[in-house]
Amino acid sequence: QPLISSAKWLQLHGLKRNKLSLSQILSQIGFQHRKDYVTTLGKLVASRYADGLFRQYERVQDGSVYNLTAKKELILHFVDCLMGAIELYKQRMEWLTSESRQIFGVIRERCIVIVLDFGTAAPSEFDVCRDALSMVLVEQVTQIAKFNLIRAAQDLMKWQQKSTPVSKCTVKSAVLWLWKLHHMTAASHSSSAEALLEAMSDEAVSS
Repeated sequence: QPLISSAKWLQLHGLKRNKLSLSQILSQIGFQHRKDYVTTLGKLVASRYADGLFRQYERVQDGSVYNLTAKKELILHFVDCLMGAIELYKQRMEWLTSESRQIFGVIRERCIVIVLDFGTAAPSEFDVCRDALSMVLVEQVTQIAKFNLIRAAQDLMKWQQKSTPVSKCTVKSAVLWLWKLHHMTAASHSSSAEALLEAMSDEAVSS
């Protein structure tokens, strides 16, 4: 799936885009039971002709009442459409909460620098971190334009001097560099700040 925000995804696949919001469906399967002000009478007059003729639905949101006139076939059509929408939402949620997106979310920037600060991670945790980073490189970084890796340490370490165009070769190189790193004791707080400043100094990186 493309690396887009949920807001953008909803613009493309949401209920409103597909005319499946409650108000949109109600307007297609019935008409609103209105109470209007009649100027000549000088008072509100309720429409009574539909009373008892149609099933009615009252919207909890605003109390408006709709007379439902649609045939069974149209109702079933909307049921099928809504079931399809529910399945699509489930797939999106499963995708958002799987693999590298569980940890890093969805990367939407075109150029990024990942700052590696392993802190007090034990050797086993260090490998888990590298597994997660390898996953995000392969799954998400492959879909953007440029990237770089910087490790926070007493002697700051950079995979490349500046952000590099994404390709199969550069991603593979970054993963190999990542797995060649040695476990070290925790870097100082100033090392973390220095690594962040170094990442932000790359002119190609917007955030």
